[in-house]
Amino acid sequence: MSWNVFTWFAVAAMVLWAAGSAASLNGNSRRLSAFLYGGGVLVLLAFIAGYWITVQRPPMRTMGETRLWFSLFLSLTGGAMFLRLRNKWIMPLCAVLAGIFMCINIFKPEIHNKVLMPALQSAWFVPHVISYMLAYATLGAATVAGILLLVKPSRTDIRSGMEDCDTLVRIGWGFLTLGIVMGALWAKVAWGDFWTWDPKETWAAVTWLGYMVYLHHRRTGASPRVSLAILMISFVLLLMCWFGVNYLPSAQGGMHTY
Repeated sequence: MSWNVFTWFAVAAMVLWAAGSAASLNGNSRRLSAFLYGGGVLVLLAFIAGYWITVQRPPMRTMGETRLWFSLFLSLTGGAMFLRLRNKWIMPLCAVLAGIFMCINIFKPEIHNKVLMPALQSAWFVPHVISYMLAYATLGAATVAGILLLVKPSRTDIRSGMEDCDTLVRIGWGFLTLGIVMGALWAKVAWGDFWTWDPKETWAAVTWLGYMVYLHHRRTGASPRVSLAILMISFVLLLMCWFGVNYLPSAQGGMHTY
């Protein structure tokens, strides 16, 4: 399955996400909403699987390919949160965020036919990237949940909803920690050092610390709105770590520039 058919799969997935989201907003049965939305997830998963088989390597080589995984895991997380929380807005907002990254891939596909360089032909490659994409998607869903809480007028509603944000951040932070550890082990094998303060590594550490500050702030029992502000800032740091750092002059020619 070549990248040329991605647009068709992307449009089909987004239409199904939109249909499932509309069903949830209109108060239709949760089963119907989940069925339509889950169909979109399966369509995207089918493309990733087919593309993986076609290129004969894990589709995690380029920024565009990582956006596929982010959209997949974010849509999965949004659907799971909808079923668990029964919040009719969480699924549509996760679908919108996932759809934005799908559209970026449609209009800016970048290069998707590169073979894996020797350093990427490692047993650590797939679990490292998967851990990071799971972390990014879960933390993205936490941000969506946080935005929903920020627009609530009642402090009681905010306090009662913070537990779900906390759970998502703990899960995401755990995957982020796992990704960093596996990356360090991989770097030791490939380049001889666990950590070199490469720009990507530096921003990974800053992102990790940002979410740790959020978790610490939540344990103090301080203002939930301040915690949510920290959550929003941390997500900006995450985006900077993921792809913003690639535009920094200091990152050109670094170990994470492929």
